[in-house]
Amino acid sequence: METSIASVKAVTHGKMIGVEINGKNILIVNLNGKYFAIGNLCTHDGCLLSDGTLNGEKVHCACHGSTFDIRTGAVVKGPAKDPEPSYELKIDRDQIWANL
Repeated sequence: METSIASVKAVTHGKMIGVEINGKNILIVNLNGKYFAIGNLCTHDGCLLSDGTLNGEKVHCACHGSTFDIRTGAVVKGPAKDPEPSYELKIDRDQIWANL
């Protein structure tokens, strides 16, 4: 089911935000004007990735340093072993929509 998860104005270029929608924690990233969304709870220990740092196409967890690809949710560097879920997004006017 498509759900509005954020306004494009809330996620400026090169930034990320965490939102909770329908009981899911989601990290939304604006990378060069293209939006990506993956799970926001680190699969290693449940820390919020939105509290970490964004470096290009990678987000680094502030707790233990796990690194994920924001385009796919894949683990780039552990200790996390499991990928983050990724969400396909659609932009309609000024809203970001996801199938949740």
